[in-house]
Amino acid sequence: MKKSKALFARAQRVLVGGVNSPVRAFRAVGGTPVFVGSGRGSRLVDADGKSYIDYCLSWGPLILGHAHPGVTRAASRAAARGASFGAPTEGEILLAEEIRRAYPSMERVRLTSSGTEAVMSALRAARAWTKRDWVVKFQGCYHGHADSLLVAAGSGALTLGRPDSAGVPAAWAKTTLVLPYNDVAAVEAAFKRHGSKIAALIVEPVVGNMGTVLPEPGFLEALRRITKRHRALLVFDEVITGFRLGLGGAQAKYRITPDLTSLGKIVGGGFPIGAYGGRREIMEQIAPLGPVYQAGTLSGNPVAVAAGLECVRTLRRTAPYGKLEALTRRLARGLQEAADAAGVPARVQTTGSMFTLFFTPHLVRDYPTAKTADTKRYARFFHAMLAEGVYLPPAQFEAAFLSAAHTPADVERTIAAARRAFKRC
Repeated sequence: MKKSKALFARAQRVLVGGVNSPVRAFRAVGGTPVFVGSGRGSRLVDADGKSYIDYCLSWGPLILGHAHPGVTRAASRAAARGASFGAPTEGEILLAEEIRRAYPSMERVRLTSSGTEAVMSALRAARAWTKRDWVVKFQGCYHGHADSLLVAAGSGALTLGRPDSAGVPAAWAKTTLVLPYNDVAAVEAAFKRHGSKIAALIVEPVVGNMGTVLPEPGFLEALRRITKRHRALLVFDEVITGFRLGLGGAQAKYRITPDLTSLGKIVGGGFPIGAYGGRREIMEQIAPLGPVYQAGTLSGNPVAVAAGLECVRTLRRTAPYGKLEALTRRLARGLQEAADAAGVPARVQTTGSMFTLFFTPHLVRDYPTAKTADTKRYARFFHAMLAEGVYLPPAQFEAAFLSAAHTPADVERTIAAARRAFKRC
């Protein structure tokens, strides 16, 4: 990693912390971040020319793999016509039509430049629609870095949130109520006490941002029932799960219809994009039709739209989800067997093509159980796997992913590498 070390030293002289997003700095696992030179298919190649099987996949969006030929061609053709216009294009319509086809709950769609922007805008619409201010979120669920969502739980189950980042006004955090994930009783109690003030409940239907954590049977159904009873909106943050768990994401998998949905990641085929949408009457509050202002010069950027359109159409045409799920199950089983054989307390949790290897023997069902994971052991395992040519997320509390470019040989090589790595961690 000679070149990566030199590049990181140089980066720290001009970039904050040497990176443009905190987790890239490897603070959670230690050591020098890998500087990437290129990617193709299931592989990353670092600045020194070393190849890795990649299970981070730009934190999820590369479901077709790196530099997919169709996506690359679509983006190149769009860039040749012009990188940005700040004016409408046909591609925006085509992508929105594909989104609505996959997500019938999204009767009207607005494209944005990021998932953070999509979530922030969806919640603004929810507050305007209900004429209420408060939002319910869950511990361990991440919805981007908007001020009102960078909130940690208060000291009691029904207390309002406190800022989880410097620079977030305490008054803003107090409009957010933070509850334990998978705890229906806590949700019932919160709405019984504060229901008339709550505009929306936002949730990652399958959590990816404290690792892969699944909703327990009946949890999502209860959220739908409770929000409807109290005339609050149910918002699904499918920035990770959208088009990842299937064309219709988590809402199709669990047969739950939210009022609003936020998307990102895969919708741009690897390019920066986001989208939010929902019931027509709610979305028609958005300017220019209504009083809720949201705008962006690069919203619906033609290059990102072209890449996303090709990605979504390829997913529809090739239907890789069965293969992806089978490969992910095989990988999860192999990792679990390797951990057990080495006597390492670990648990692999998976759904679709998402997985997380938690260094804890406990079922991870919420934030407190996620925090039982041994992060130091994960760091040792991460570096042992890196040495073996396997790139995992550089943090214990992040989901890992497979792509349609991963092969059975990639998975078997990863399992073999894990057997050796577990002995060293």
